[in-house]
Amino acid sequence: MSQLDLRELHSTEFPVPAELQENVAITSLSRVYNWSRRNSLWPMLFGLACCAIEMICTAASRYDLARFGMEVMRASPRQADLMIVSGTVTKKMVVPIVRLYNQMPEPKYVLAMGACASGGGPFKEGYNVVSGIDQYLPVDVYVPGCPPTPQALMFGLISLQKKIDGQSLLDMDEVPWYGVGPSDPVPVPILGPDVIDPRQMELIRQQAQKAAAGQPFGGREMPAAVVDSVVKAKKAAAPAAKPAAPAVAAPADASAADDPEKAERLRKREEALARKRAAQGKSE
Repeated sequence: MSQLDLRELHSTEFPVPAELQENVAITSLSRVYNWSRRNSLWPMLFGLACCAIEMICTAASRYDLARFGMEVMRASPRQADLMIVSGTVTKKMVVPIVRLYNQMPEPKYVLAMGACASGGGPFKEGYNVVSGIDQYLPVDVYVPGCPPTPQALMFGLISLQKKIDGQSLLDMDEVPWYGVGPSDPVPVPILGPDVIDPRQMELIRQQAQKAAAGQPFGGREMPAAVVDSVVKAKKAAAPAAKPAAPAVAAPADASAADDPEKAERLRKREEALARKRAAQGKSE
């Protein structure tokens, strides 16, 4: 406590005389609570790909994470409150990641380090890569880069500290763990032929029923209002229907009566013209 700078906790609403600022601090409970949490974040030690090398470098003495109270990296989720997802998240690996997140005590935070963890990176839309860990876990801070430098990771950690500073104990939406009862765990994905999010089971069941009935499924359906506006726009842009030309009887051919084959050809020609006029009328 001898090294504690009380000026960090002062509230501007109640100013303290300059001669007492090193001995007295007037502040709020939320600020003391957030100050203690922001300076004692324990990251969980695990890596997935090349971003993990940069995370390990950040923990070296060159960058001195001890300044922020984050140098204690724990190998157990029971002792960590910050998950740094560093590297490519495959569909096989997202299952244990979610399981580890559920084992972490609250309050807990998630930092997506690198392009792969943030949105899939160069493997986006791949057959075995998740397009961002935020599809399964609530991410608090994104650190871009491929891979990001240790300085970028430290900037992300400082951004997380600023986010913690802005939380209030009076707002249960910001600090749900401070309310009554624990929060619901994140559903663990099911790994089969493809990774399945249990939160989408109802949608998957509906698509399976449509597929069994022979109906189209899996396509994006436009809202009814959008469909109506498109239909109205097409009707307004279409030219006015032209009145059908009156049918004109074919001139009598004296030679048709003498040639049965020619008469048959004329009859077929008239039938083809009639079918063509009927088709044109339907299209208009």
